[in-house]
Amino acid sequence: MPWSASAQSPLPNLLVLGDSLSAEYGLKRGSGWVNLLQERLVEEKIKINVVNASVSGDTTSGGRSRLGALLTTHKPRVVVIELGGNDALRGLPLAMTRDNLLSMTRSAQKAGAKVVLLGMQVPPNYGADYNRQFQAAYMEAAKATKAALVPFFLKGVADSPKASELFQSDRIHPTEAAHPIMLANVWPTIQKSLP
Repeated sequence: MPWSASAQSPLPNLLVLGDSLSAEYGLKRGSGWVNLLQERLVEEKIKINVVNASVSGDTTSGGRSRLGALLTTHKPRVVVIELGGNDALRGLPLAMTRDNLLSMTRSAQKAGAKVVLLGMQVPPNYGADYNRQFQAAYMEAAKATKAALVPFFLKGVADSPKASELFQSDRIHPTEAAHPIMLANVWPTIQKSLP
């Protein structure tokens, strides 16, 4: 059973600021990687409460505008930022994505939280140059702030030989079977950032 999700919880909070990949889009409630993370923390007897502040369709600009209030309300010790995929899908400027990632990371660090950035890649049809620059936005933000970085959140899912089986019919959102892989990708880095 997960720890209490109350903002008044005596336990320290881990905040996940993400988009549909973290908001269980198209999945049954409780089956996404964020819920699996809470279950893993309980199994490992690590007393930290997971607050999922993910919103389907969110961009780095949306996350940046929401983060201040979330930091004030939840006072997280760890902030996991899983945003940027929708920036690419909408063709938003890469410089803006990078600036937003930097701003969110610095705001969370200033509030006393450790930050884990979850890097993304774009489909091959965007072109190798765009993909390289998009990945670089995460690397640059992590390097400039000394934040932890998971280079590719969907490793073993999007680049799997069985990728078609690991995505819903829209070919954008992972299936329930993919979420344990996603958790495995982030767990070692999150574990190192825990208080």
